[in-house]
Amino acid sequence: MTDHPRPQMSPADHAELALTLEVASTPKPGNVDRHRDHGDLRFEHFLAGAVGSRPGLELAAGDAPLGDAFERSVRGMSRQSGGNTQFGCLLLLVPLVRAAATDRLSPDGLRTVTAATTVDDAAAFYRAFEHVDVAVDDPPDEALDLDVRRGADAVPALRDRGLTLADVMAMSADRDGNAAEWTDGFERVFDAADRVLDDDGPVTDRLARAFLDLLAERPDTLVAIDHGMDRARAVSREADAVRGDLDAAEALADRFLDEGINPGTTADLTAATAFVALERGVPV
Repeated sequence: MTDHPRPQMSPADHAELALTLEVASTPKPGNVDRHRDHGDLRFEHFLAGAVGSRPGLELAAGDAPLGDAFERSVRGMSRQSGGNTQFGCLLLLVPLVRAAATDRLSPDGLRTVTAATTVDDAAAFYRAFEHVDVAVDDPPDEALDLDVRRGADAVPALRDRGLTLADVMAMSADRDGNAAEWTDGFERVFDAADRVLDDDGPVTDRLARAFLDLLAERPDTLVAIDHGMDRARAVSREADAVRGDLDAAEALADRFLDEGINPGTTADLTAATAFVALERGVPV
């Protein structure tokens, strides 16, 4: 039999694969994974969300406006019965795909990509909130008219202030882990991807360990929104206690599930980590 060279995957391929690898990795305490579901939000919803997001990810790999690529990916993701599966993942993946497709997959490259966003990109970001319910914190008093939960109704105020998508991310970077990545050149993601590349074993095990590291290092935004910052800090300490020990993390995963602790922002970062690791050659 003749050996044939393996076709190289594109950034859009890697982004879709990253979404599936993230949800397949286990244990990730508190998250849906291949062994655990959340009531009406199940493993298959995440697989369907990953597939549905593909047209938007392809736009991100091309020359479409970044906001349009994000809104399209969220719209496609939402076409399953579980609701919001990967909004935050896509918020991170869309600029990462653009950077990879233009040979700028580095912290400095990401800063260039995000700095180039426009007011129209921000408007598309707001429209994306009309496709799924997203858990977000209340905006500061001086920005009530910019509450993302208003969706397209907030766009006039957005345009009046001339805010780009990068500006919108900067406004919440001090309280939202995904927004902080946008303003910091995705440095946590790149650091975590380096650890995945240095690790060994199945990629899903590597990503589960990366999830524990990320959760231990910083309180999760979604946990803080749902349960308060004190509980979020306690969750990080509990993750730190089982870092590197997936057997010990199994019990923590079951307990977090029972307690309704869902570190969703850390899962978003894990999906982004998977993408960078795939782009840099982690074997699958």
